[in-house]
Amino acid sequence: MNETAMTAGGAIFGKLGALGVEHVFVNSGTDFPPIVEGLIEARRQGLRLPDPVTCPHETVAMGMAHGYHLISGKVPAVMLHTNVGLANGAIGAINAWCDRVPVMMMSGRTPVAEARRFGARTVPVGWGQEMFDQAALVRECTKWDYELRFPDQVAEVFDRAWSIASSVPQGPVYLTLPREVLCEDTPPEGLDQPSRMAPVRPAPDPAALEEAARLLAQARAPLIIAQRGAGSETAFAALSRFVEDRALPVSQYWATRLALPLGHPMHIGWNPDAWLAEADVVLVIDSLAPWWPDRVQLRPDLKVIQLGPDPLFTRTPIRNFPADLSLVGETAPTLLSLIEAVERQPRDAAALDARRDRIAAAAASDRETLRKTSEQGRGQPMTKAWVAACLGRAIKAQERPATVFHELGCPLPHLDLDHHNSYFQEPHSGGLGWGLPAAMGAQLADPGRLIFATMGDGSYMFANPTACHLVAEAHALPVITLVLNNGEWGAVRQSVLGLYPGGEADRANAVPLTSLQPSPDFTLTAAASRAHVETVTDGAELPDALKRAIRVATDERRQVLLNIAVRPD
Repeated sequence: MNETAMTAGGAIFGKLGALGVEHVFVNSGTDFPPIVEGLIEARRQGLRLPDPVTCPHETVAMGMAHGYHLISGKVPAVMLHTNVGLANGAIGAINAWCDRVPVMMMSGRTPVAEARRFGARTVPVGWGQEMFDQAALVRECTKWDYELRFPDQVAEVFDRAWSIASSVPQGPVYLTLPREVLCEDTPPEGLDQPSRMAPVRPAPDPAALEEAARLLAQARAPLIIAQRGAGSETAFAALSRFVEDRALPVSQYWATRLALPLGHPMHIGWNPDAWLAEADVVLVIDSLAPWWPDRVQLRPDLKVIQLGPDPLFTRTPIRNFPADLSLVGETAPTLLSLIEAVERQPRDAAALDARRDRIAAAAASDRETLRKTSEQGRGQPMTKAWVAACLGRAIKAQERPATVFHELGCPLPHLDLDHHNSYFQEPHSGGLGWGLPAAMGAQLADPGRLIFATMGDGSYMFANPTACHLVAEAHALPVITLVLNNGEWGAVRQSVLGLYPGGEADRANAVPLTSLQPSPDFTLTAAASRAHVETVTDGAELPDALKRAIRVATDERRQVLLNIAVRPD
């Protein structure tokens, strides 16, 4: 780096580049003059800088950062505008926190000084946007927050932010950047260096690991419940081999990513209830809520092994699932260590063969039921199950990798996906508007990957679609968006009927507070940014529409939106 001092605003992008940050998702405002000026200054000095991605709404910035990390594994950065931009980004911060995504969040702070200092307040928003505690907007859903006090702190503060975000369990951090501080010069030391603080990587207790292996190997009715995947492609493949070898049934209950191919003979479906009721040992792999407590009576002698970066989910106020053993560590290496430990245990081949046959038969029966259910929904309008089945077949026909981002869209069981990173569902925090921008961030991370965003019509509207499609066009992100349009808040209606079966809403002709009628023509929103658009109302026409969508995304590198009319679930 040039030894000439530069402003703190100019140093930020250079320091992020030194930390390995490749993209900064930005929604700028009146606090940004020293950052904009400094970015030009840093470019002029020839520094290694991350690419700025201008996002016309904070939902887009936070969602893209989230999806970018899911595919790349790298730490993204997000810059927002003072307290109002941070407030709009708070839902994305909640999602990142729940999903353990290490986003380096920043927003400006309205100038402290009213006069007599360079960078002081100039317009009324300088008074209107001031808060006593701006960071409080996101403090409960970040691992660490800090306000930059002096310009010469940039290197050390950003080192700390990156290291804490990257430490296991990973998660978002937040920095407040006052305008006057950004306007001042900062010394060059440390600005061109990676962090001097290595991220923390915990490992499981060896004795607990051996005990967990013994329990699994000796179990008569074992069960694995996985919710957040296996952690890596290597662990995904190893788990697939391991559960078949040891005849271990796997339920991916309310999964946000895959730990096992959906067509695997040991995959018993998403609902673990029947298997859980008879289980004597359960391995829970990084699952926030591995089952529905009121729905299953557990055996009194049941042993539960909780495995993951934070097996007890210590920042969740109440979560009292049993944990007879806790194996703490990054999911992939901890799972691989457990597999190795189980493989050292003795095996009863005859018992394993009998159990394997029983599990495989149940899994095959479940898959056949799913196939019949999807086929029954191919009419006009079609069902979500049929859309998912068609999408799964279209993906299997491709030779390149594909990923589905799901937000109340295509149901996972009918997708029949079988690869690591082939599926991501909205985080259990439920901050809507996540699916489309997350898919766009994933496409930015891996341009050669086929990316689908499947969502309900309500989720699509929450995503600020005009801003999403603008960014997708500007950065040539050929995401294929499937809007499964049933003209209602289906999740709300289902929740009401689930809590009050046979109640007033069940008997009513229409459920209040759930209608999204009259339905907008969503194709016009996407077409405004030159997307390829189609409305599909007949299930028989969907396979060809998907083929056209994939061709446009592949050959023309152009985004696609299919507005698909589906029945209410």
